[in-house]
Amino acid sequence: MYQTIVTLKKGEGRTLKAGGMWVYDNEIASITGHFEQGDVVAVHDFDGYPMGCGYINTRSRITVRLLSRRKDAVIDECFMEQRVRDAWAYRKQTIDTASCRLIFGEADFLPGLVVDKFADVLVVESLALGIDRWKGTIVDAVKRVLAEDGIRIRGVYERSDAKVRLQEGMERVKGFMGESFDTKVEIVENGVRYLVDVEDGQKTGFFLDQKNNRAVIQRLCKGKKVLDCFTHTGSFALNAGMAGAVDVLGVDASELAVAQAMENARLNGLEERVRFQCADVFELLPKLEAQGETYDVVILDPPAFTKSRNSVKNAVKGYREINLRGMKLVRDGGFLATCSCSHFMEPELFARTIREAGTGARRRLRQVEFGTQAPDHPILWAADHSYYLKFYIFQVVEER
Repeated sequence: MYQTIVTLKKGEGRTLKAGGMWVYDNEIASITGHFEQGDVVAVHDFDGYPMGCGYINTRSRITVRLLSRRKDAVIDECFMEQRVRDAWAYRKQTIDTASCRLIFGEADFLPGLVVDKFADVLVVESLALGIDRWKGTIVDAVKRVLAEDGIRIRGVYERSDAKVRLQEGMERVKGFMGESFDTKVEIVENGVRYLVDVEDGQKTGFFLDQKNNRAVIQRLCKGKKVLDCFTHTGSFALNAGMAGAVDVLGVDASELAVAQAMENARLNGLEERVRFQCADVFELLPKLEAQGETYDVVILDPPAFTKSRNSVKNAVKGYREINLRGMKLVRDGGFLATCSCSHFMEPELFARTIREAGTGARRRLRQVEFGTQAPDHPILWAADHSYYLKFYIFQVVEER
C-alpha cells in the first residue's frame, strides 16, 4: 500500500512491539522506495511482518513516528478527524473541558502535536515534520467537532517555537493561524480566574497539567501561611488564597511571570493576602531559613531540571537541595507539596531524592497524596515519555 518500507533490524523495535510509537534511526536495517521527509511509510519487522505506518524524517533520531498499527490504514482527512473525535470524547468523560489539553501527541495517537483549549481559543504546538503537514487539517477538524457541542472557537494561535523543531530540520514558528485576536485569554479553573498569555507565556501559555493537583492543595490551605516556590503565573498560590489562606507568598525568577501572577491576584480579589516576589528560589530559601521564617504549607513546582539523561545527576542535586530547604521551612506538622515535571527524573529516582532530602533536613515524611498529570494529559503505557509529572504531598514532622 505504501511505496516506502522501513525494515527493522533483527532483535530491534522492542519499544514499538511493547506498544510504543517511535522507531529510532539505529533500529532500522533498510529503507526501500522513494520518499520525501514527512511522508507516511510502512514499517516492517526484519522478517517482513507489518508493524504499522507512520511518518518518516531521517533528519531526526526518531526516524518514524507511528500513526497506526493497522497495515491497511489510510492516512487522510477522515483518519485525522476520527483521531480528533476520539480525543474530544475521552476528555468529555474525564476532565472539565472549559480549558484543557485537547490533543496530547502520542498519547492521543497524533505524534508530535499538542492542542490546548483555553476557553474559546486554541493553541497549537507542532513538534514533528510529519504532523506539521496535517496541523491545518487537524485544527479545522477540532473546530468542526467542538461546534457540534455548541463550542465556537474564536481564534487559533501557533506556538511551534520549541527548540526541538530544529532537530527535525524545521524552523521555529509563532503566530496566528487565521484571524488575529486578543492573545490575553481569561479562563476559570477550580474557581480561580486567570489571564493566559498565549502569545508570550511559557510553552502554550499556561500549565494545565497541574489542574487536579492544584485542587488538592486547596484542602490544606484554609487559615494557613503558605510559600509557593516557582509560582510562574501564580496558580498554586492563587488556589491557596481562594481556599482561605491568610498569607501567601509566591516566588518566581521571571519578572514577566510575577507581573502576570500579580494581575491574576487582582482578578480574583486576592491582592491583600497573596503576594509575589521576583527572586531566585535557590538563593531565597536559605535566607528565609536564616530569618527564622516557617510556613504551614510549602509548595515546590520547579521547571524541569533535566531534559536529557546526560544531566540527570545534576538535576538530582537540584531537587535534593530545594526539597531539603523547603522541608526546613515547614513548621512541625505542616505540609510540603513537591513535584518534578521531567520525564527523565523517573518516579523511583524522584522518590529516593526526596527521601534523601528528608534525612538531610532531619525531618520525617508522612505521605498524604501522590498524583500525576491531569487526565487530559493521558499516560500511554509503553510510551514512557508521556508520563512525566510526579506530585507528592507530605506532612513534615520533626524527628521524635
